[in-house]
Amino acid sequence: MPEITLYTVPQCADCEAIKRLLHHEGAAFTEKNVRGDPVALAEMQRRANVRIAPVTIIGEQVFYGPFSDQRPRILASLLGRA
Repeated sequence: MPEITLYTVPQCADCEAIKRLLHHEGAAFTEKNVRGDPVALAEMQRRANVRIAPVTIIGEQVFYGPFSDQRPRILASLLGRA
């Protein structure tokens, strides 16, 4: 399985929903909280070209936006259909 990185902020319902989805699918991931971590924020902006979490990166695929937008793309990527 490709490396998964999830960029989050505290008290973000979409971030929490993505974490639950990844756990449910048995996908190991690294979470990086971009609030108060300028290095993680700069990394997220460089990799995804966006400024707002959540951002999910699976291998070279970048997903951002609300959970409802990311969910089908994350699932397709995890199942090898992306």
